Amino acid sequence: MIEVCSLSSGSNGNAFFVKTGADAFLVDAGISCKQICLRLEQIGVSPNDLKAIFITHEHSDHVRGLRVFLKRFQVPVYITEKTYDRIEASIAEPGLNFIKADDTIKLNDTLIRSLPKCHDAVDPTLFCFHYKGKKISIVTDAGCACENVIESVKDADILFLESNYDEDMLRWGIYPPYLKRRIAGDYGHLSNNHAGSLILDHASSKLKHVFLSHLSENNNTPETALHTFLSIIKERDDLRHLETVVTSRYKVSPKIRFDLT
Repeated sequence: MIEVCSLSSGSNGNAFFVKTGADAFLVDAGISCKQICLRLEQIGVSPNDLKAIFITHEHSDHVRGLRVFLKRFQVPVYITEKTYDRIEASIAEPGLNFIKADDTIKLNDTLIRSLPKCHDAVDPTLFCFHYKGKKISIVTDAGCACENVIESVKDADILFLESNYDEDMLRWGIYPPYLKRRIAGDYGHLSNNHAGSLILDHASSKLKHVFLSHLSENNNTPETALHTFLSIIKERDDLRHLETVVTSRYKVSPKIRFDLT
């Protein structure tokens, strides 16, 4: 059995839950320790059940709750050394596990691949979980559809995919020009159009679930993100079965259970 959900996704905090068999994982800890615990409780999971936490990069909306969480719970952390040097959290050995931005980690029956991505962080990574022939990819905070982003989309069964901004809303919105350039640049974020095009061009027909993630509060709406995404992928008849969920920064997404039998 595979279980996945978003505990929170947005500029004020990101945390994604993945369970493969008996092993539960968290990708990023960008909300407070209290909120991580509360939201795990909502899906019937204890923080002590976590096998590991994987950190994608050092921005506060991905590590905000990590320091306090690790004071309360002894959960191993997998992080690149450059990212660790930038965060304000001391991780005691043996819980600290340095990985490379292009690495493979095996935890019981789950293989986790880290891949470099384009983002304005010191050593940003994305993660793909492989378990019994299934692939779960988490792709947010990526400024462009680089080779590794495309690789993570290919053959994925479940995908958390950034759909950060609507291009017109960003262009005509209130943000200053430098911030607009940063968001829309190659080291910023993926737009709604980028998300749809990635699936249209690179997803396989085995893709079953997509979580549109990391939506901007000012330059997007859930309705706009979903409408744009569906209008692009409708050209793929082999993806008519696809279930699409729009994640929220305020609440836990529906938990998807993927039966392997």
